[in-house]
Amino acid sequence: MPTVQRSCHGAIQEKKGTTTMLVVLGATGHTGSVVAQTLLTHKQPVRVVVRSADHGATWAAKGAEVAVASLDDQAALTKALQGASGVYLLVPPNYGATSWLAEQRRRVDQTAEAVKATRIAHVVLLSSVGAHLPEGTGPIRAARYGEHRLTAVAPNVTILRPGYFMENWANGIGMAKAEGLLPSFIPPKMSMPMISTRDIGRVAAERLIAGGKGHAIVELAGPEEYSPEEVASELGRIFGRGVSVQAAPLSAVVPTFTSFGFSTEAAGLFQEMYTAFSKDVVKYERPQSLVRGTKTLAEALREMA
Repeated sequence: MPTVQRSCHGAIQEKKGTTTMLVVLGATGHTGSVVAQTLLTHKQPVRVVVRSADHGATWAAKGAEVAVASLDDQAALTKALQGASGVYLLVPPNYGATSWLAEQRRRVDQTAEAVKATRIAHVVLLSSVGAHLPEGTGPIRAARYGEHRLTAVAPNVTILRPGYFMENWANGIGMAKAEGLLPSFIPPKMSMPMISTRDIGRVAAERLIAGGKGHAIVELAGPEEYSPEEVASELGRIFGRGVSVQAAPLSAVVPTFTSFGFSTEAAGLFQEMYTAFSKDVVKYERPQSLVRGTKTLAEALREMA
């Protein structure tokens, strides 16, 4: 079994006397951008992997190397990882894929082969709360698959399992402001772990700088648990109006998500995940070792609003 690393609220411990290159995938996204910026702030050599040169221009101006590669191009990805001592890795989903789970596993497999070919010593992998559960968790099943594939090919893997992203509420902010309603597939009064992507990125950068030691699981949450009703109340304070939760039935998940462009399979997996959340099935594997972030829900919502 992997070991579980305990809370790390201290300063970043930078390794001395070694030359490293730390690679960041997803640098244009929520967590990856924080990882890359934190590494640069701490004077670490950084290479960001982006899908086009245009996306890397900002990072080049900040002093990062830029590699252009896609997870669908194994040769280009392998080249982008060459010479790295550590990599922050996430596998962005293509929710329009007809066979979503198979497609996600294929992309994980290609990424794992690139890591194996380049013999990267340390992988920091973005996974999810509940990834230790074998079934019934919807898209989290792909994260579980990623954990197993990467730990099979890299000597040191730090797995990050965050709770529900606070930023997931961004899609409902417009409706909350205009109509005073916050749509939710999570029961209104149900408290659950939520965390800002800023905290996830910060912890990922800390772990990359510290270096890996075997296979470790870091389970992440925000300062405290929150419910959809608390999200609505905070938005009400921000907008100066009453905001209430509009609880949606789980039967509405598939038609809602397919209207967003998700495939039927991907939407069905989200219904499975929200069902698991509503039954309080998705939990941490080692709650006694939980690493708490510092960004509150109120702070995250104010930034999004």
